[in-house]
Amino acid sequence: GGLLNNSHRGTGALVGAAIGAAVGGGAGTLIGKHMDKVAEQAKQVENAKVEQVTDANGLAAVKVTFDSGILFKINKFNANAKNHLAKFSQVLKNNTDCQVDIQGYTDSTGNDGINLPLSENRAKAVYNYLTSCGVKASQFKNVAGYGSSNPVGDNSTKAGQQANRRVEVYLYASQAMVDKANNGTLN
Repeated sequence: GGLLNNSHRGTGALVGAAIGAAVGGGAGTLIGKHMDKVAEQAKQVENAKVEQVTDANGLAAVKVTFDSGILFKINKFNANAKNHLAKFSQVLKNNTDCQVDIQGYTDSTGNDGINLPLSENRAKAVYNYLTSCGVKASQFKNVAGYGSSNPVGDNSTKAGQQANRRVEVYLYASQAMVDKANNGTLN
């Protein structure tokens, strides 16, 4: 449930729940280096936009955006999308100490009664496909739809609407990763 802090609407939602133990500066640096490697792996996935962001704990995290034009043809995955997601599932399986949030979004045409369930279905479709590829369900912390909130494009243009129809996947440090970083065993 509600692990996302939506107070940062303009820059997208903050991901990750607050970590119980304090994270030392050295541990934060190790997590940053580790997330650089995760980002490099994610960049191998075609048609995925990879960015480095910060989670709720101020730690490095990776944001991967899939344009829904690539993912969905009337809410069914196209063949290319399955290949991209299968490749992406490998990134998640290689990095089981990353927790994962999936956020679905729509453009602003239609109302929340339509857009919220549609965005939720987009997020769940990606979750279902990734788990069917062998990613453990326990790795996912939050899978949700946010309708037309957090637009990344101008909804008054076709291109902007297209950009807003997307699924964002966040990979961020789990407590296990933080523990490894605090112990100096994260590489």
